[in-house]
Amino acid sequence: MNLILDRKRAKVVLRALFALATLLCMWLPAAAGAAEIKVAAAADLTFAFQDVAARFQEQTGNSIELSYGSSGNFFAQIQNGAPFDLFFSADVGYPKKLEAAGLIEPGTIYEYASGKLVIWVPNASKLDLNRGLAELLDPGIRKIAIANPQHAPYGVAAVAAMRHAAVYDKIKSKLVLGENISQTAEFVQSGNADAGILALSLALAPAMKDKGRYVEIPATDYPPIIQAAAILKSSRNQQLANQFMKFIKQPDTIALMARYGFSIPKNSAAERNESATSAPR
Repeated sequence: MNLILDRKRAKVVLRALFALATLLCMWLPAAAGAAEIKVAAAADLTFAFQDVAARFQEQTGNSIELSYGSSGNFFAQIQNGAPFDLFFSADVGYPKKLEAAGLIEPGTIYEYASGKLVIWVPNASKLDLNRGLAELLDPGIRKIAIANPQHAPYGVAAVAAMRHAAVYDKIKSKLVLGENISQTAEFVQSGNADAGILALSLALAPAMKDKGRYVEIPATDYPPIIQAAAILKSSRNQQLANQFMKFIKQPDTIALMARYGFSIPKNSAAERNESATSAPR
């Protein structure tokens, strides 16, 4: 009799355990299949991509390991086999060079944004930014921070803007070069420079917008900063990389990027609209 009871109890326990396991599988599908991709991102994306990555993880259960730096340095690292899945460059030229070298997945280059330049100074500064780049001639200015034009697209654009305003030769001895546009922002924010030529996306970020003021440099004063992304051929998770690229093209993500001062290039907007129109309903 006791043996029969023990068997019945064992069956009840096994059924309960099976039911619990089934519920866990239903509740935790995302965690069970969660994956991670590695993204090399231009430094002007530092704050915007924190929000983008958080939304992507919330929607998909997958995570992103973000590395920020200058596009030129990432270009060199990728050529030498750096283990990234995607490259978000601040200059479309770098992904195109990687495509020519056979290092990215064909047809994956996407112009995700165009960047803008601003002159930024701390709140305590007495400089009159309404005068634009001409104000950088003020004799009281000791140091002006820009990104290193050797490998940072925003540095190239800053030099072009200063040359356009005919001030470069007069102030080039005062320039301090950041390794990337994020470090450039740190120079001026910390007081190691009196003014900086920065990305609008950094000036609008929560970490900076209340600590200084800025004025946009007219976009006609420097070459367009067309930013592009691509999936690397060496990616170990092509499926998730493609999923993130599609996520970047979603209207909600584009709107989020716009809040950080980015605008989507016209050809990419046309591509996105055409894709939406031709999608099956």
